[in-house]
Amino acid sequence: MWGLVVKSGAITVFRGINLIQLDAKGRLTMPTRYRARIEAIAQHQLILTIDPETHCLLLYPLPEWEAIEQKIQALPSFHKAARRIQRLLIGHATEIELDGNGRFLLPPLLRDYAQLDKQVMLVGQGKKFEIWREENWNVGRDQWLSEENAEKDLPPELESFSL
Repeated sequence: MWGLVVKSGAITVFRGINLIQLDAKGRLTMPTRYRARIEAIAQHQLILTIDPETHCLLLYPLPEWEAIEQKIQALPSFHKAARRIQRLLIGHATEIELDGNGRFLLPPLLRDYAQLDKQVMLVGQGKKFEIWREENWNVGRDQWLSEENAEKDLPPELESFSL
């Protein structure tokens, strides 16, 4: 079924795109189809941080985030690029919990970073979600679809991939 959350081996898969209304208090409601999986793998505990490449937010189930955080912390702190990633990803990481109605609060600083307003796109990305301002998502999607030379930028692993 489209948009279902499934467990495939050791990989949690969140897929699908969801247009969600941000309420007046800055809360989002997690779509019902994802809630049982989030409860099963993370007891409703999530981590929200920024995407340092674009103005969107990244939302991870706590166990998925902990594995990433360990790798980030293991990077050499005297390396300029590694330190930048540590500051941005770990520094912005915020613990989030789904309430009894499946809602979670987006902190104002993170909402501002992602330029979130009333309409928000929640995009399943396998082990995590991305949270986008609807307009920014639409512009980005249109740009990604129209990028010239996209095939030249593919990693070697995708050169023989077909749909």
